[in-house]
Amino acid sequence: MAKILVVDDALTDRALAGGLLKKSFDCDIFEAPDGEAALAQIEQEPPDLVLTDLDMPGLNGLELVSAVKEDHPLIPVILMTAKGSEEIASQALQQGAASYVPKRRLAEDLISTVQHVLNAARENRVHTQLMHYLNNGECQFVLHNDFVLCKSLVKFLLQMLRCLPLGDETERLRVGIALEAALSNAYYHGNLEVGDGNRKQQDEVARRRLMEEPYATRKIEVHAKISREQAEFVIRDDGPGFDPSAYLTGDTAISDQTSGRGLRLMHSAMDQVTFNPPGNEVTMLKRCVRDEEGDEEPDDAEE
Repeated sequence: MAKILVVDDALTDRALAGGLLKKSFDCDIFEAPDGEAALAQIEQEPPDLVLTDLDMPGLNGLELVSAVKEDHPLIPVILMTAKGSEEIASQALQQGAASYVPKRRLAEDLISTVQHVLNAARENRVHTQLMHYLNNGECQFVLHNDFVLCKSLVKFLLQMLRCLPLGDETERLRVGIALEAALSNAYYHGNLEVGDGNRKQQDEVARRRLMEEPYATRKIEVHAKISREQAEFVIRDDGPGFDPSAYLTGDTAISDQTSGRGLRLMHSAMDQVTFNPPGNEVTMLKRCVRDEEGDEEPDDAEE
């Protein structure tokens, strides 16, 4: 049973988020009215995930993300953001938040986001010790339009990524979320040309187009090169492409769309994100993190 800590100074918002989670998950919900109380709760009984408001008195959501990342790097944090706080959300993602959900879209996006982060975190813990000793590896996949295969590929690449020193497991988790966002973009918006909307609507359109030309025969190509210095991921779809800059503006209506949110996650987790001119190929680069004492074997290498 998952343990989820919901942090918000507004009782009604805590109740709303907790209620949505209880309806969809077999989980224990803990609540905290602010960042200080949240840290005390985490020390007393560490949760599997923290869901926090961004704007709170005292220790705010941004400061809570930093504190959890420093003291409890295995616990992922998801932010709930209000209208107009997209830039702050991007900053929180840069500082280590696993993902974020706009408050006005809690009913549509909260459950899928939490499920995604929890699954990724669990998978991240069940790792293969051998991957810590991989010196370098390169692989190339050509996938049919099957998003289950895309998710399996992310898990595979995260195992390979264990050879790359990233500082903590939360950072590895964030890379996995960025990879899935890029593959989701290639699948839904690239090959199947599904527009923005809620995931249920997108899936309905996707199911139809999986049986129609020209969408049905399109492929997703993934090329990964991973060493102990850096990881490079190139993801290409057969769709017409798009203009990514249009989704990275300060326009709330645009940046909250599925594509805009995915792009923000990619940019926050990776050191470099570039698209080819048509917009149907993205190259993402993640560099190693080394501490002052040098490249040490990760603490969880013997698990």
